[in-house]
Amino acid sequence: MKTIYKLVICCLLCVVVPQLSAEIKKTDPELRKRLIQAIEQADSFDDRFDAEVWLLDMSTRLEKRLPDPEQRLDLLKNIHREASRAKLPAELVLAVIEIESRFDHFAISKSGAQGLMQIMPFWLKEIAHPDDNLMDIKTNLRMGCTILKYYLDMEQGHIRRALARYNGSLGSWKYPDKVMTVLSQKWFRN
Repeated sequence: MKTIYKLVICCLLCVVVPQLSAEIKKTDPELRKRLIQAIEQADSFDDRFDAEVWLLDMSTRLEKRLPDPEQRLDLLKNIHREASRAKLPAELVLAVIEIESRFDHFAISKSGAQGLMQIMPFWLKEIAHPDDNLMDIKTNLRMGCTILKYYLDMEQGHIRRALARYNGSLGSWKYPDKVMTVLSQKWFRN
């Protein structure tokens, strides 16, 4: 069984490493700077009442995906903290996570993106944090929210274009439409 895993990892590395090298060469310095700053900051809820209302509401919506209430609340607190820090709607982050990883913090895409928000591993080397773990929920959320906010700023608040950039599919509305549908049908607070 270990031989099969080693073979799969070798195949993935043969496909992913050349793609990562190309990505590193075209990294935007402003985004790199924002990711480095994000690693150093931490925020939390401003108002306890609002936090409790939001956590209860979102916890109910997330229950089918994450049945364990303690795990669910911990994840929601981290999502809210990182979304607030990046000045993003937490519900948008929830929608991105639902589409990207289905709330599986161990998810790995065929292109090598990892964790809840599907962050490419080259970013760790790019921001001089090569030993950080993208499967770590806090690390993944911090980086994912920072990247998404950067693209939202770059697109001057145009959410669909920012989502397309985040997914690497600028010019196609398939991914942004999926996120916006999930956002409006499941995560938007009425």
